[in-house]
Amino acid sequence: MSSFRAGARWIRADLRARRGQALLTVLAVAGIVAALIMAATLLQEGTNPWRSLFAQTGGAHVWLHTKDSPQIGDLRAIDGVVQTAGPYRSAAVTVVRDGEKAPAALRAFASTPPEVAHPVVTEGRWLDPAQPDGVVVEQSFAEALGLRVGAAVTVTALNGARHTIYVRGVAVSAEQGFYPRWTPGLGWVLPGLLARIEPVLGRSEWVTGLRLSDPEASQVVAQRAVVVLDDQLQRLYTWRQVRAAMELDNRLLGTLLALFGVVGLVGAALALANAAGGRVLAQLRDLATLKSMGFTRAQIAGLLLVEHGALGLSGLALGTVAGLTAATVVLGTGSVAPLPVLAIVGGTAFVVLAAVGLPAWRGGRTPPIPAAPAAPPRGRLSRLARLALLVRLPPALVLGTRDAFSRRVPAFLTVFGVAVPMMMITIGLGVWATLDDFTKNPDSVGQRAALHVRPGKLAPADAEALARRDPGVAAVYPGSDVNALAPGQARSVRVRALGTSFDPYPFPVVEGRMYARPGEAVAGQGLLDLLGVGVGDRVRLTVGGTPLIVRVVGRTIEPDLDGEVLSLGLDSLEDKDAVPPAYYALSLAGGADPAQVRARLLETSGQALEVQRVVNPADRLAVIRVVIVALVVVLTLIGLANLLTASALGLRDHALDLAVLKAMGLTPRQLTATLVTGTGLLVVLGVVAGAAAGASAATSLIDLQGHASGVGAGIGRPPSATTLALAVLAAVGASLAVALLPARKAARAQVPTAAR
Repeated sequence: MSSFRAGARWIRADLRARRGQALLTVLAVAGIVAALIMAATLLQEGTNPWRSLFAQTGGAHVWLHTKDSPQIGDLRAIDGVVQTAGPYRSAAVTVVRDGEKAPAALRAFASTPPEVAHPVVTEGRWLDPAQPDGVVVEQSFAEALGLRVGAAVTVTALNGARHTIYVRGVAVSAEQGFYPRWTPGLGWVLPGLLARIEPVLGRSEWVTGLRLSDPEASQVVAQRAVVVLDDQLQRLYTWRQVRAAMELDNRLLGTLLALFGVVGLVGAALALANAAGGRVLAQLRDLATLKSMGFTRAQIAGLLLVEHGALGLSGLALGTVAGLTAATVVLGTGSVAPLPVLAIVGGTAFVVLAAVGLPAWRGGRTPPIPAAPAAPPRGRLSRLARLALLVRLPPALVLGTRDAFSRRVPAFLTVFGVAVPMMMITIGLGVWATLDDFTKNPDSVGQRAALHVRPGKLAPADAEALARRDPGVAAVYPGSDVNALAPGQARSVRVRALGTSFDPYPFPVVEGRMYARPGEAVAGQGLLDLLGVGVGDRVRLTVGGTPLIVRVVGRTIEPDLDGEVLSLGLDSLEDKDAVPPAYYALSLAGGADPAQVRARLLETSGQALEVQRVVNPADRLAVIRVVIVALVVVLTLIGLANLLTASALGLRDHALDLAVLKAMGLTPRQLTATLVTGTGLLVVLGVVAGAAAGASAATSLIDLQGHASGVGAGIGRPPSATTLALAVLAAVGASLAVALLPARKAARAQVPTAAR
C-alpha cells in the first residue's frame, strides 16, 4: 500500500511538472477519437435518414411511373410483391412563392392515408374533405420554399392556368430524396382538387409503389415489372436510389474524417511513444531510486504505463463523449450504432497502451544503482554537422546541428512524428484547393451555365429570343432532361440533352472527346460503372418506350446524381422527347452578375419566365472547410506534442554541456540558438518531408474518391505553391517559437542549476 501511495505521488508530481505537454496529448487523442466516431456515424447506414423514414411510413421498395393507370392485379402477381401503394394520379405544376418558381408534382391521395407508403405529418394536419383546397407538402420542399401551415400557394398547371391552394400540413416520406437534390418537389392533394388543377389525363402520370418480402430482390422484381408494364413504363427507381439521394454527401465527409482520423491516430501513437520514451530517459535517476527503494521491474513498468497510458485513455474518454455528442446533436442522429463505437474505443485503447508499453518496459529494466549524470551519446559527427563546419557556420549553429542527431532513433521518431501531421494538413489544403477550384472555375464541374430559364407562360422560341437579347448572356443552350430505363438494370437514369451535336454545351470532358454528331454522347463515371461500359462503347437505353442507342465518346466530370448521367445533343433525341426544349441554360458574359441578369429577365418578361440559379457543388460541400480547420487544429496539437518531447530530450541530454559552454564564453543567446537549432532541424526535416508527401498524394487521393463517388477522376487540385510555402513557413515558425521558450529558460539558468 505504501509503494502504491508513493507511486501515485510520483505520477502526480511528474504530470504537474509537464502540464502543457500532458494537456496537448489528451486533446490530440480526444480530437482523433471524436473524428473517428463521427466518421463511423456518417458512414454507417443508420445515419441515413431514409432508414427511419422508411420504417415510419411503411415505405415501398420499388416505385413505378406509368403513362396510364396500370393493372394492379398484374403487379401484385409478381413473385416477391406483398403489398402495393396506389396507383396514384400525379400532375406536374409550378409553385410560385414570393417571386420564386419551383417545379412540383401534386399527388392525388385519399383523406385516409394508405397502409403502405403513407406520409407522416410532422406539422399541421392531413387532407380533409372539409377543406378541399388543401395541400400537404413534403418537408424538405416546404423548408426550401419557406412554406408554413396556413400559407397560400399559387400553382400553375401545364395549360398556364393558376390556382391558389393552402398548406394544411407538412409531412415526411421515404418515396423520394430531399429537395432540391431530388426534383420536382412533392405535394399531396385530394383527387377532386387535382382534377380541377389538371383536368386532362394525358398531361399526368400514374405512380405505383411495390412493397417486397425481400428488399434485396428489388432489382429482380423491377425487371419483372418492366416486362409486365411493357411500353407503359416511363421511369422506375428503387429504395437504393432513394437512400443514396438522402445521404446528403455524408459518405464524402465520413471518408475524409476517417482518413484524417486513422492517420492522426498513428501520429498520436507516435506522440505518446515519444513522450513516454523521453520521460523514461529524463527520469533514469528517479527510476533507479525507486528500484533501490524496493520497487520491482513490473511495478516500475506499471507506474510508467499508468502515467502515460492515463493521458491517452483520458483523451479517449473525452473524445468518445465529444464524438457521441456531435453525432447526436450536430449530425442529428437519433442513435449511434454501438459496435463501430466499441471497435474505435477498443482499437484506440490498444494503440495507446501499445505505444507506451515498450518505453514502460524499458523503464522497468533500469538498474537500481543511480546512474551518473547523463551525457549525450558519443560518436561521429553527422554529415550535416560536417557540412556546417565546412561552410563555417557560427559555433552555436554547428553545435546545434551536431546535437540534432546525437540520438538517431529518437531523432527519426521526432521527424516522422512531425511529418505525419504535416502530410495530412497538406492533403487537407489540397481538398480546400479543390473546393476553391469548383467555386472559381465552375466550368471544371460542368457549371458553365449560371442560370436555367424555363419558358413559363411564354412560347419556347420567345423565351430563347428574350434570353439571347440580354447583354449579360453570352450563350444560350436549349435543353431537356428525360428519364431513361437502363437495360438489365431495371432502374431509371438521367439523360441530359443540352445544346446540339454541332453546338454542344461545354461539358468538362476528361477522357475521350466531346460529342460532335447525332448518336454520340458523353457520360459520368457513375453511369459508366452502372452499365459496365467504357469510352467508345455503345449504350442502349429506353426513353418513353423508344430505344435510344448512342456511342459514348467521352467521360465527363459529373457531380449530379452520383455521376449517373448521360449527356448528349438535343438532336440525338427523338422529336417527341426533345421538342420543345424544357429549359435553356445560360452562359453569362465575363463579369456579369447572375442575380442582376435574373432580375432583368424576370422584369423584361413581365415575370412570365422561370429563372433559377444553378447550384455549385462547392456550396453543398462548404461544411468540409469547417472540418478541415478542426482537423488541422488537432493535427497541430499532435505535432506540438512531439516537438515538446524533442525539446525536453535535448535539454536533458545537454544539461551538463550548458555549463561547459557557458564556461567557454558562449552567451545565453548563443546557447539558446544551439538548443533551438538542434530541435529546429528535426522540425524542418519533418515539415518538408510531410509537405512533399502530402502534395504528391493529395491529387491522387481526391481523384480516387471522385471515382468511387461517381463524379469521376480529374477533379483533384494540389495546394498552390504559395499556400504550401506559407503552410511550411507557418509550421516551422510556430515550432521554433514553441521550442524557444524552454531553450531560453535553460540558457539563462545559473551554472550550478544547469549542472544539476
